[in-house]
Amino acid sequence: MAPRKKKAQISVYLDPATMGLLADYAARRDQPQSLIAEAAIASFLSPDAAEQREATIAKRLDQLDRRMARLERDLSISVETLAVFVRFWLATTPALAEPVAQAARAKAGERYEAFVAALGRRLAKGPRLAQEIAEDGGAAKA
Repeated sequence: MAPRKKKAQISVYLDPATMGLLADYAARRDQPQSLIAEAAIASFLSPDAAEQREATIAKRLDQLDRRMARLERDLSISVETLAVFVRFWLATTPALAEPVAQAARAKAGERYEAFVAALGRRLAKGPRLAQEIAEDGGAAKA
């Protein structure tokens, strides 16, 4: 067996909060505080530590980029859907005579309030329409 190298001793001053964290971590791991401090210092001074942090940040940025691309796609689909609906509605709905139009506007106010209430309930409780469409599309293919 090779002779063990004697480790150098240093004195380090830690604020009470950091010392508490070190003591708690060492107790949970059932390891000496000096071993944990040595590993932390070695990790901090490691030349590849910066590369690891950079890789982690790059991975997170890639995830955010994919999420943003999905959001842009979903928003584009939503805007296009609304535009097609409005165009279809305007093309197929005839203009009303003035006496009938007043009654229609009054009824439209009631219907709009019911729509807003239904939308609020749906947003509060459950799967979104896009999710249901995706699930229905998957079931139709199966």
